[in-house]
Amino acid sequence: MDSSCTIIVPDTDVLSKLCGTNDSNLKLIEENLGATIYARGNELCVEDQDPDIQRRFKFIVDRIIDEIEDGVVDSEDAVASILNTNARADKEATSIVVPGGLRRVYPKTQNQADYIALMRKLDMVFCVGPAGSGKTFLAIAEALRLVLSKEYRGIVLTRPVVEAGESLGYLPGDLEQKTAPYLRPLYDAMEMILPRDTVLRLSESHIIETAPLAYMRGRTFCDKILILDEAQNTSQEQMKMFLTRMGSGSKVFVTGDLTQIDLPSRVQSGLTQALAVLSRVPEIGIMRMTGQDVSRNSLVKKIVKAYENDSIQK
Repeated sequence: MDSSCTIIVPDTDVLSKLCGTNDSNLKLIEENLGATIYARGNELCVEDQDPDIQRRFKFIVDRIIDEIEDGVVDSEDAVASILNTNARADKEATSIVVPGGLRRVYPKTQNQADYIALMRKLDMVFCVGPAGSGKTFLAIAEALRLVLSKEYRGIVLTRPVVEAGESLGYLPGDLEQKTAPYLRPLYDAMEMILPRDTVLRLSESHIIETAPLAYMRGRTFCDKILILDEAQNTSQEQMKMFLTRMGSGSKVFVTGDLTQIDLPSRVQSGLTQALAVLSRVPEIGIMRMTGQDVSRNSLVKKIVKAYENDSIQK
């Protein structure tokens, strides 16, 4: 058994960012592995004969290099988030590789890694958590992977329309134009993963379909991925109706934030009821994100944490 494991990083700029200021990132990796890392020229080496440590070392360094090349890793916080997900997973199992995609999508926390695993294991998964915790973005990424890998025929996107306080019939334009503002965040997520012209082509060919929740009654979707976003704003009747649209060979991903319910006070959230009623069904997965899973801006994480603390105090 070789007592060391060496990785060659030919790009000196990438190597510098990987090591961090005064080797701060290397120190974080060493603490995580419990092993010493040496930097020699353009090589990184961990001198430990434990195959598990060598595997984790390769996994961590490869992930950091991938994200540096995507332009998203240049801080200790970002490297720390990668380290949070390496203990129970390997690179291929936890990343989402979308054919023709702009980037490989990695979970930023262990909860996000578990969420990806749950979506791959089960046909119906609920994910609830604060804004920025990755619940919608990861669902979109996994759906695109499944469809562009030819495992499913299409994606159906829907959201409840409650923000405007009026029915779609009073809004200008055709049905697609009426619902566009509500579904824009979902398309924003897709355009972070795929080139915009690819998203447009998939939409024009109806591989990606938008279906306003109010217009889904009576339909059955087979061999497709159904994504219900902002599910906290569904009524109990709407949620039951949506869940029963699932046809053979389909998957359903439901996302929502129970702290941002916009329904009238007299209307009970369908998401709240579904989580209670379906929690004991083994074929249905439920993932609960927290403020620790927020991966937008570090300030967003602090805002979410402040509100969580305030809720606890009350």
